[in-house]
Amino acid sequence: MSAPRLAFLAADTEPAQKGLAELSSSYPSAPAEEAEIIVPLGGDGFMLETLHRFLSQKVAIFGMHRGSVGFLMNEYRRERLLERLAAAQPVTLHPLEMTAFDEKGERYRALAFNEVSLLRESRQAAKLKVSIDGTVRIEELMADGILLSTPVGSTAYNLSAHGPIIPLGAGILALTPITPFRPRRWRGALLRHEATVLIEAFERDKRPVSAVADFTEVRDVASVEIRENRSIAMTLLFDPEFNLEERVIKEQFQS
Repeated sequence: MSAPRLAFLAADTEPAQKGLAELSSSYPSAPAEEAEIIVPLGGDGFMLETLHRFLSQKVAIFGMHRGSVGFLMNEYRRERLLERLAAAQPVTLHPLEMTAFDEKGERYRALAFNEVSLLRESRQAAKLKVSIDGTVRIEELMADGILLSTPVGSTAYNLSAHGPIIPLGAGILALTPITPFRPRRWRGALLRHEATVLIEAFERDKRPVSAVADFTEVRDVASVEIRENRSIAMTLLFDPEFNLEERVIKEQFQS
C-alpha cells in the first residue's frame, strides 16, 4: 500500500514549529487541501482550530502534542509516523450547532466540538430560562452561566464547572450550570444527544449574556438554541495504546 498523503500544520509556538521542521524534513507532504491525513502540532486549542478549518474537507486528523494541553493529541514522536498512522484507531466527532439571536434580532450560527456556553457579561448574575425539547425545565436559573458539553468536551470547561465526564459513545450530552445561585442545589443534567436545548436570557439590560461555541462568541444574546449536528462528522486518529476512550475513562479516576 502506498503511504497516505500527509499535511503538517503547526501552532505558532516554538515547540510546534520545531516539530513541523522535523516532520517536514522526514516525510513527504502535500498541500492541506490535497491531504488524506492532517497532522496538526500544538495543543487542544490548535486541534479545535484544525477541526473547524477542515469541516468541509472531512479529512482524518492525527494530532501530536506540542502545546500546553493535549487531551485531543497523540504523543509527539518523529520516528515511525507512517506505522503509527496505519495502526491508529478512529474516533468520530459530531459537533453541537448553536443558533443564537441577539438583542437586535440578528441570527448567528456556529459549531462547537467541545461545548456551547452562556456567560454573564457584567457583575450581575445571568437570569436564564432552560427548556428541553419544548418543555420548560428551569423557569429561572440565576448563575454565572450554563454550558452544554459533548463527551469530548466533558473533560474541559464542563469538568472545571463540576460537570460529569461522559464516556465516548454514551449518546448523551452534559448540561452544567456555572456557579449557580438559584436553584442552589441544581448540579445539571444528562440529556440524550438528540435533545434540543433552548436557553433564554432575561433582564438583559442589566444582566447581559454572551454565548460561546468553542471560540466563536456572540455578545448580548436574547436566546440560544443548541442541538447536535449529526450530518457533520470529523475523524480523529489515536494511537491504540492510549486512545481517546481510554483517556476519558482515566480522567474519571484522577484525584
